[in-house]
Amino acid sequence: MSSWLPAALTIGFVVAVLSRYGVSLSDTACYGAYVVLCLALPGLLLIRALYGDSRTLAEELALGVVLGLAIEVGAYVVARAVGVPLLVLVWPISTYIAFLAVPRLRRHWKGGARPAAPAWWSWALALIVCYLVVKSAYSHFSTGALTWPALAKYSDDTPFHLGLIGELKHHMPPMSPMVAGEPLFYHWFVYAHWASASWITGVEPLVLLLRLGILPVLAAFVVLVAMLARRVTDSWKGAVLAVAATLFVGAPRLFLGSVGTFTWGGLHDAAWESPTFAFGALLFVPVVLLVIDLLRHRWCDLGPWLLLAVLLVAVMGAKATYLPMLVVGLVAVAAIEGVRRRRVPWPALITLLMAGMCLVFAQFVLFGGQRQGLVIAPFSAMRTVWQDLTGMSAGIDPALTSLLGVVVVYLLAWAVTWTPVLGLLSRPKLLIRPDVVLMLGIGAAGLGSMLIFDHPGRSQVYFLWGSYPYPAIIAVLGALVILRRARVTPGMTLCAIGAGVIGAYAITILCGVRAPLAPGQADTVLYLPYITLVVVTALGAAVLVATRPGPRAWALVISAMAAIGLPAAHHARVVSFVSGGGSRPAASAAPAAPQGALTAARWLRAHSAPDDVVATNVHCRWGFENPCDSRQFWVSALTERHVLLEGWAFTAKNADRWQPGQLEELLPFWDRERFAANEAAFLTPSPGTIQRLRERYGVRWLFVDEQGAGVSSTIGDHARPAFHDGDFAVYRTG
Repeated sequence: MSSWLPAALTIGFVVAVLSRYGVSLSDTACYGAYVVLCLALPGLLLIRALYGDSRTLAEELALGVVLGLAIEVGAYVVARAVGVPLLVLVWPISTYIAFLAVPRLRRHWKGGARPAAPAWWSWALALIVCYLVVKSAYSHFSTGALTWPALAKYSDDTPFHLGLIGELKHHMPPMSPMVAGEPLFYHWFVYAHWASASWITGVEPLVLLLRLGILPVLAAFVVLVAMLARRVTDSWKGAVLAVAATLFVGAPRLFLGSVGTFTWGGLHDAAWESPTFAFGALLFVPVVLLVIDLLRHRWCDLGPWLLLAVLLVAVMGAKATYLPMLVVGLVAVAAIEGVRRRRVPWPALITLLMAGMCLVFAQFVLFGGQRQGLVIAPFSAMRTVWQDLTGMSAGIDPALTSLLGVVVVYLLAWAVTWTPVLGLLSRPKLLIRPDVVLMLGIGAAGLGSMLIFDHPGRSQVYFLWGSYPYPAIIAVLGALVILRRARVTPGMTLCAIGAGVIGAYAITILCGVRAPLAPGQADTVLYLPYITLVVVTALGAAVLVATRPGPRAWALVISAMAAIGLPAAHHARVVSFVSGGGSRPAASAAPAAPQGALTAARWLRAHSAPDDVVATNVHCRWGFENPCDSRQFWVSALTERHVLLEGWAFTAKNADRWQPGQLEELLPFWDRERFAANEAAFLTPSPGTIQRLRERYGVRWLFVDEQGAGVSSTIGDHARPAFHDGDFAVYRTG
């Protein structure tokens, strides 16, 4: 019974937090039952049947959740396409029937032998999950209530995500709900999952997006990273360290102030703002786990290959950044294994072929063969890093020497973070072990892609953030290997870690460089803390090597570096707090949103058909109309209807017009005829303008922000008033 206590207390804590932030117990219970009965349990049964191994129950349940998500998305696509979304329930029900009716499958209800996990293991993972819940509450739930106008305080991406859930709830294949008729070339699988969950549980998409939906993703991610790390390091303690490193890793930021450019990111920071990133991160961990197993010894076993195929397809539509990194890692494995063993590395090549096929399908089908705003622009990310650190505006580019200086500083910072990997040099054969090569390849691909590419909104950073777990695991492995090889005592290790922690804070405070820099301050001062770090490290290493020759000195140096780099994001938050900042630059206060949007949108959702088209005069973020910031998606998000023309910033067509140096949200709408027809209905309404919207564009409803600039008071003379609340009115066009 005591083995269930960590999980039970964690669940109770999650329920209490959700209740505190406006989620009803009925919604929490329905969603929890759905996760268990429609995802985790049927997925667990299939995992046991196809992927036999010794695992803890938590690991089996986490794998079950992932497989359940992957199968559910495919089942929902079919169910939604035939017009009966609840047919998605066929897959868990049929799984239960099969495992009850087929004699040789019944044994999987009980499971096999489990590894003897230490008593502290479950508590450690439970505490990490609770930390992520607290982090979610502090940084996300507290942003605002699930009511209007508090909802408008959430990030600009929130209504975009919500609109896509509504689109996947009602249409297959999905289209862009913000600009009617535009195809949705995007990684949309997470929205299909939440659409399915909403149909099954009755929970509002809004509650799934802003409160419930990411929590099981975070919990399963923690368990699976720990499982993968334990497999690689062969250590329970190493696995917990790897999970902590994954969450807190960053490039050491040795500056005072609140700029989070170096260290903000990763799953615990970005999961709620980018559910596609979180969904892909979760699905990708078991892909790497399966690939490692197949590379090692199980490539003749059909079950893991089948699971890998299913998960690769799921990752393909979950987030575009993961498969390219896997391909790079597999190429490295195939090359090294081919040279090393002097035979064809079939497992790596078969896996590479599977990943390549999914990558090609995604590019030319899911993404329509478009570049989605991604361009080759080496060190473009470093230009924005320089602008953040110096306080310069986006229109000012650094001199070449300044740019190269920032590149060197950034790479040096990451070199510090991954210094523990050098511990593998004490056992060089480990460096060519397939799992090590694969994960280092993924890490190199993540960092390299971030440096080579550019994308609107700096989205190329998702390559880097998505790679975090894998070099972090290898870094922990390297540290453990050299500590064991050098037979360093726990006391000496703690002293080295303490020295690293003290150094991380002392250099930052003593150098006193504050970012962003003060006006007129030379950017060369940014190099000072890192030059100091190099000098101090070199002197310390020299002293240790002189006094303690052999691997022990290097083990202590690596331990100190690990204490600086692996929890670098934590160090940065502490320094930011002490120096009067936060972990991220403070966002400017959003202008007040008009009253009544949620009520009017919900009325329209209840009184219209899913295929109805709505026209609105809301195109720009409230308070950002001149110039127009087109990241406005609340109408399509709250009505769950196609809008003739709302905000166009995140459409594929707009992304393909973007070039480095531009702001995608400020690009004008490309179809001037449609824009003029839409505006005429609100600014100069007449029977002709309304009729044109209805007959040419299929518009059935007008959703009017009456506080919008130039809105005519005579719309009701030409369209039928249907509903009014606050600043919003709804009209029928016929």
